[in-house]
Amino acid sequence: MYSYEKDYSDFTLRVFSEIKKIPKGTTLSYKDVANLIGRPNAYRAVANACAKNPDPKNIPCHRVIKSDGSIGGYSLEGGIQKKKYLLLKEKKCSKI
Repeated sequence: MYSYEKDYSDFTLRVFSEIKKIPKGTTLSYKDVANLIGRPNAYRAVANACAKNPDPKNIPCHRVIKSDGSIGGYSLEGGIQKKKYLLLKEKKCSKI
């Protein structure tokens, strides 16, 4: 159990758990994550959960994008530019 788990709802913890499963170099949409946790209409709530991410090294919310393929938001330091950088870096590393 992580120390932050007591501070978040069951829904948010399910989102974090699903996001941890996304392999490096790949992405899922907020809607994909919502579907995977059995809440297909909760894609905005998935985005809100990502914005509350307490542990970005272990919960790679940067791998979650909009369903139209655009980058979406990123609330951590560096914002969208950092999200783009992380995605490009992982994509390159996954081909090695």
